[in-house]
Amino acid sequence: MNANADGVRLDVWLWAARLFKTRSLAKQAIEGGKIEVNDVAPKPARVVHIDDRIRITRGIERMQLRVAAISSSRGPAIQAQALYEETPESREAREKAREMRRLTGAGFDHPPSRPGKHSRRLLREFKEGGR
Repeated sequence: MNANADGVRLDVWLWAARLFKTRSLAKQAIEGGKIEVNDVAPKPARVVHIDDRIRITRGIERMQLRVAAISSSRGPAIQAQALYEETPESREAREKAREMRRLTGAGFDHPPSRPGKHSRRLLREFKEGGR
């Protein structure tokens, strides 16, 4: 971990912490309003410091983190997880939401039975482009 006293850009830190696969995805999330730092919508070049609070929204998942360390280089997952601490309330809420999705089937309505011969033929034509 690079202990930089001045801090590091938010998009670089999100990438280094492995919260986003690429720096450009982190930048798009910041510009799209999916990231808040200390309850303020930041810009990608905002400097992140230790003890900043970051709120991340990815799809239906919401996380609240505290910056524990600063790094501008992407390392192994264990090193990346040491860069932040998720709040207990955030962790509990995510686990509860995950369990609810699992129990309710996440809105997936299962068909009453397997498709018959005619339905399979229609599905095959649909998948293959109609020929």
